Amino acid sequence: MAELARGENTTIPSGPVTVAVAGARQGTVDLMVFQLGADQRVRSDADFVFFNQPASPEGAVRLVAADRIGVDLAAIPAGIERLSVAVALDDSVPGSLSAVPGLGVQIAHTAGETTAPALGLSTERAAVLLEIYRRNGAWKLRNVSAGWDTGLSALVVHHGVQVDDQPASAEPAAVAPPPAVVDSAGVRTVAGEAKLSLEKRQRLDLRKREVAKVLLDKGAAGVRARVVLVIDKTGSMHREYTSARIHQVVERMVPIAVQVDDDGTLEPYLYAVSFARLPDIAVHDVESWCATYLHLGGVHGGIDYEQIGGYNDELPVMGEIISTLTAGASMPTLVLFFTDGGFHKKGPITALMKKASGLPAFWQFVGLGKANYGVLEKLDTMRGRVVDNAGFFSVDDISQVSDAELYRRLLGEFPDWLRAARAARIVG
Repeated sequence: MAELARGENTTIPSGPVTVAVAGARQGTVDLMVFQLGADQRVRSDADFVFFNQPASPEGAVRLVAADRIGVDLAAIPAGIERLSVAVALDDSVPGSLSAVPGLGVQIAHTAGETTAPALGLSTERAAVLLEIYRRNGAWKLRNVSAGWDTGLSALVVHHGVQVDDQPASAEPAAVAPPPAVVDSAGVRTVAGEAKLSLEKRQRLDLRKREVAKVLLDKGAAGVRARVVLVIDKTGSMHREYTSARIHQVVERMVPIAVQVDDDGTLEPYLYAVSFARLPDIAVHDVESWCATYLHLGGVHGGIDYEQIGGYNDELPVMGEIISTLTAGASMPTLVLFFTDGGFHKKGPITALMKKASGLPAFWQFVGLGKANYGVLEKLDTMRGRVVDNAGFFSVDDISQVSDAELYRRLLGEFPDWLRAARAARIVG
């Protein structure tokens, strides 16, 4: 039986699936499913399956017991891209989900069984345990194990369910964060910055201004994009991790997300032979995120780092990111990819980059240290792409590169790609 670590995913066959949740019990730990469209929200409240509404409108998702869900993947409507399997403590139950013994999911499908233990939960009273989602015509599972301290109300609002009788004392975390504020210089301020110390806010502000200046100079002021951060976790990165230079890299990437991402967050991956999709990085929790997730080995935040491996294979993580892209999408993606070498599979990587050139993402690769970067060093002469969709540069010691210079090199080619991608209708 395969087991998914937190953030790990696997492909399953289309057909009948049974999802059993250990620890779920009506009136104590309530089980529910959200059918989500491309916007990651329910189409209507009818897509919220729980004990008072035990079936989806077309009957493809059914709550067959207090701890069990039946799913017919072949019958899921075309407009549904994701099923979010979640649990929430009843209001009468004190404490958090971390106190529920053995909480986790067992999925039975036509190819066998997969387990997804709830990992890394601490103070959450509601959590998404598992996602079942479409990728390139196939169905996949992902162990999510992430949630909300404020419980059920935050969970359902996040997924777009209307809450008519929300108590007056409901906490702010249960509602959408306020929109970003933009000053006269085009510098954005997002929710969470107020939680930072004065010193950190000042440093963040200076960096945001450098990012805004680069984008303004390149004719891309006000551009919006999803920002993905990919970090090498191979053994040769030992010095970058132990010196905390990689922690500084994460901190310096956050201002880019604040300036261009709608919600100001980074979508991070760690990779080696395999990869892990980690929880998003928000501006106010960079330090705690780095302390939890930037490791080369062991188990941290519910993720087994040994399963990610210790040497380079870029194809799996690149393929996963590509699988999240849709040609013609209005929102472009900026991939910031940090590595200390590898990329030796020249043929497959070249083929992948050619395929990706027709999709709405720009790949900015950054080499850390003196190394052989393989095919990355040939990007400028790579033929057969719809548009030039990637850039590469390397630095001996990134901590010695000024913010102004770093952002200039990171963002210098992205606006040019975006104009070309829009002209080619790759970006809507």
